Amino acid sequence: MSTAVIIGGGIIGLSTAYYLRKEGWEVTVLDRHEGREGASYGNAGFIGSSHYVPLANPKAFNNALKWMLSPTSPFYVHPIPSLSLIDWGLKFMAAASPQQVRSSMRPLAEIGLLSQRLYEEWHAEFPTFDYEKKGLINIFQTRAAYEAAAAHTKIAAGFGMEMHAISPAELAALEPDVPFEAVGAVNVITDAHSYPPKVMHALINRVREMGVKIIKTEATSFTPSGNRIVDLQTKDEPLEADIYVLAAGAWSRELGDSAGIKIPMAAGRGYSMTLPHGVCPLRHPIYLGEGAVAVTPMDGDKVRVGGTMEITPMSTPPRMARVHGILNTARRYMPGREFPEPTEENVWYGYRPCSADGVPYIGRSGRMENLLVATGHAMLGFGLGPATGKLIAELATGAKPSMDVAPFSPSRFESSVF
Repeated sequence: MSTAVIIGGGIIGLSTAYYLRKEGWEVTVLDRHEGREGASYGNAGFIGSSHYVPLANPKAFNNALKWMLSPTSPFYVHPIPSLSLIDWGLKFMAAASPQQVRSSMRPLAEIGLLSQRLYEEWHAEFPTFDYEKKGLINIFQTRAAYEAAAAHTKIAAGFGMEMHAISPAELAALEPDVPFEAVGAVNVITDAHSYPPKVMHALINRVREMGVKIIKTEATSFTPSGNRIVDLQTKDEPLEADIYVLAAGAWSRELGDSAGIKIPMAAGRGYSMTLPHGVCPLRHPIYLGEGAVAVTPMDGDKVRVGGTMEITPMSTPPRMARVHGILNTARRYMPGREFPEPTEENVWYGYRPCSADGVPYIGRSGRMENLLVATGHAMLGFGLGPATGKLIAELATGAKPSMDVAPFSPSRFESSVF
């Protein structure tokens, strides 16, 4: 029986374990928290393909320059002397071109649609989590942002999505309990959402039922020899396998360094708060366009408010100013709602692995033939988890991938020198 060791027990690692085990592999997942913490738990729960514009895009780059020194803005860069961060930033700037964005949109849309279909299969197989196909409403307060989003409805249709520009009156009809201050919105009919903790608990239980081992430990380094990984060093003992899958999220770059591969990546910290549904009784998930804040009704009695992209060392204490910025954005779009200021103990924060061009790294390492990489999903990890796991399993077994994986190649930045 072929063996696999997966580093990382988030949605990406567990999805990979699920699909490898279905193919008869003996699978071990390593995670410092046994898969029970991290960005897979505190995210907005979006499932679908509507976020197909990569993080590295001209608008994001221009906003980053404007926002990067503001403590409450949607995007913030902690200035530190780091060669790897400089390298990532230069690659991010180069990727934020109209031509690069256009080439990235289709693969991001396709993997989102694939992942959504797989979520539907999961829900039929182990329906202990909610799968709610209620769409997603993107709301805008400026005419320019609204018109730019409305122009994307035709592009989205070409990718197999259904979305429509709607007026403030149509928005009010969809959300009669929450008045909005908006010039218009885009209603994404095809999207879905779920409550991330229930998805994760269901997936952990399912893979354990299937015979996957989940070990609480920390991977420290690979031991390479020639073009292969000999073993994986951990805090407890070295582990050997036929293949290794690097799905350690924001911690993947350092582990990649130990294998001699370069994975340009930055840790983007996000924050969320899970509140009683009565605080903001929405009927659909919403995204506050200019403010980059997500507000999602979840689990029947909750609403989650989250956002911000904070490029910062992972040792940095949480910044409550970022939380205030998120809540002030929500209040600006929904002036009739009262969002209570939480204590630090009631705020979740976690680190998203941000690739240098806004496209995940999914595929075989260019240098180590028995190492596969599955990371760099930024804010899309929860939504793209099932598809990523399936693609990695197909590559490991030699099956034809469910879609073209070339745009996700982990080797596309091998010229990086830092």
